[in-house]
Amino acid sequence: MALSQAELAEKVLATARAMNASGINRGSAGNVSARCDGGFLITPTGMAYDACAPDDMVMVGMDGTPRGRRKPSSEWRFHRDIYLARLEAGAVVHTHSPFATALACQEQGIPAFHYMVARFGGDDLRCAAYATFGSQQLSDAIVIALQERTACLMAHHGMVVFGRDCDHALALAVELETLCEQYWRVLQLGAPRLLDAAEMQRVLAKFASYGQQD
Repeated sequence: MALSQAELAEKVLATARAMNASGINRGSAGNVSARCDGGFLITPTGMAYDACAPDDMVMVGMDGTPRGRRKPSSEWRFHRDIYLARLEAGAVVHTHSPFATALACQEQGIPAFHYMVARFGGDDLRCAAYATFGSQQLSDAIVIALQERTACLMAHHGMVVFGRDCDHALALAVELETLCEQYWRVLQLGAPRLLDAAEMQRVLAKFASYGQQD
C-alpha cells in the first residue's frame, strides 16, 4: 500500500536520521528524498535532522517549484533529475560519507576489485565530474555517471544512491560506503587486482535474481 504524503514525510525524516546514526553522514550535509504524486519530498536545507519535524520536509514539483514552510535542500535539482531520468527510482540518498568522499576527492571511481561492485548495476562505479553544489551542471554530471548504475561518487563532494524506497536506498548507501572503505584499504597495499569482464558478467547475471524479489 502506498504511503500518504504525511507518512512519506515521516519516512524521509526517519531515513535522514538513520543515515546520520549509521555514521555515513554527519550534520545537515547530506539529504534524502522520496518520490510522491506530482514530485518528491525532500529534507530541508541547513537544518539538523534531530531538530526537524515531518512537516519540515519539503514537497518539490517536477518543475522545481517547492511547496512547504521550509526551503528545500540546495541539492534538489539532482534529486529531481534522477527521478526524471530513472523511473524506477523511488528514493534518493546523498551523503558525504568518509571513505566515499575521500575517493571522490581524488576523482576516483571504483573498479571491479570485489564482486559486490555489481550490486550497483555494472562492473564499476563512476565518479561524476565536479561542478558547484546545487548547480544544474552537477545534476547533469550525476545523471551521466548513473547511466546503468544505481549509485555514483561525486568528485570533491560525496556519493549519491537511489533505490526503490527509502529503506532500500539507505541500505545501498551503507553498502557503498563499506565498499569504498574496502577499496581504500586495498589501495594501501598497492595496485588492486581486478576481476575480469567475463566474471563480472556472471556476477551481474546472478544479481538479477539476488535477494527477495517482491
